[in-house]
Amino acid sequence: MLEGRRVVLGVSGGIAAYKAIEVCRRLVDQGAHVVPVMTRGATRFVGETTFSALASEPVHRSLFDDVDPIPHTRLGQAADVVVVAPATARVIGAYAAGISNDLLTATLLATEAPVVVCPAMHTEMWRHPAVQDNIATLARRGVHIVGPEEGRLAGGDTGEGRLASPDAIVAGVEAALGATRDLAGLHVVVTAGGTREPIDPVRFVGNRSSGKQGHALADEAAARGAKVTLVTTVALPLPAGVDVVRVETAAQMDEAVRAVASGADVVVMAAAVADFRPRRVADTKLARADGLTLELEPTSDILAEAATLARAESDDPQGRPLIVGFAAETGSLERAEQKAVRKGVDLLVANDVSEPGSGFGTDTNRVTIIEPGRAPEPWPLAGKSQVAHDLLDRLLALRAAAGASLMA
Repeated sequence: MLEGRRVVLGVSGGIAAYKAIEVCRRLVDQGAHVVPVMTRGATRFVGETTFSALASEPVHRSLFDDVDPIPHTRLGQAADVVVVAPATARVIGAYAAGISNDLLTATLLATEAPVVVCPAMHTEMWRHPAVQDNIATLARRGVHIVGPEEGRLAGGDTGEGRLASPDAIVAGVEAALGATRDLAGLHVVVTAGGTREPIDPVRFVGNRSSGKQGHALADEAAARGAKVTLVTTVALPLPAGVDVVRVETAAQMDEAVRAVASGADVVVMAAAVADFRPRRVADTKLARADGLTLELEPTSDILAEAATLARAESDDPQGRPLIVGFAAETGSLERAEQKAVRKGVDLLVANDVSEPGSGFGTDTNRVTIIEPGRAPEPWPLAGKSQVAHDLLDRLLALRAAAGASLMA
C-alpha cells in the first residue's frame, strides 16, 4: 500500500525519538521511500547514522548545510506524505503558528502533501491548554493527528503522552494517503449533525452538534473504497463520491435511515438526534409578548429501531448491518454503557462533551468504545479524522471476528 510512496519522516527532540527507528523500518519494509529529517534536538537522543542506514537516503537536518540550496522546498514539494514522530510541544507549536526555525518546520510549511503529527510528551505538557489549542488548530486545518497513548513515561511515572505504537503511526500514514481500500464492496450509512425541531417558522429546538465527526466518518469510509450514504443536517464540505440525503428533523432522519439502511453493511448513527419535539408547531411566527410555553413529545428512537430492524434481517452479524451508535454524555459514562445494551447496538461510541477538546464543534474527540459484554475502552484525544479511521478499523475487525466464529 505504501509501495513507491515518498515519505518524509520528521524526528524531533524527545525521548521517544528511538521509537521512530522502528517506524522508519516498517515504512521501508512496506516499500516506501523514506527521507529522514532530524531536528538538532533529535540528534541528542538518536544518532543520525542509524536513520541514514535504515532509511532510503541520508538524514537531512539543516537548512544551510544540505547539498540542496533550498532543501525544505525540495523535500516539501516531492513528498507524498510528511509524518512527524515524535512531535514535541515545540514543533507542534511552531507548526501551528507558522514559524519555520529549522529544516523540519520549514518543510512542514513548504508542503501541500498530507501531514501526520504524532505527539509525544509528558502528561502535564500534553494537557496544557496551549498544546491542546495547537493540536485543535492543526486538526482543523486537516492535519492528521495520531494521538498519544497512556503508559509508562520517561522519569518512571505513568500517564497520557506516550508516543503511539509504530503500528498506529504507519496506519495513520496509510489513512492520510488514502492507500487503504479495505472497505471496497461495502455499503456504509452514516448520520451526522444535530436535528432541528420547529417551534414556528423561525424558531426551533436543537443542540450544539456540528456534524464534524459524522462527516469525517463518511470521508474516511469513502477514501477506503466504501459506497457511502450520508444522512446529514449540516452543510459542511462533502467528500467526493458520497451520496447525500439532507434532512432537518428527527422524523425526516428516521424516514431517510429506514430508506437507505436496508441492505447496508454498516450503519453509523453519529447524528445528535433530538429526544423531544414540540407537540404543536405554529404556522406563523409567535409573538414575544404572548410568552411561550412548550409542550414536548418524544421523537422516534432511530438507533434502537435500526438495531431491531437489522436483527430482524438476521442474527448473524455477517448477514446484517453492523449498528453503531454515538452517545454524548457529561461526567460519568455509566449511562452510555446501559444505553449500549438497551438499544441493542454492536458498538457504542461515547464521549464526555464537558471535557476539553471533546465537546460539540471541536476538531478533536476523546471517545470511549463500548462493546456489550466487554470492558469500556477509552481512546486518547485525537483528530476526528483519526477517530473515524480507528473506528472503521474496529468495525472491520468485528465483521472478521463474526466470520471466523461462523467457520469455527
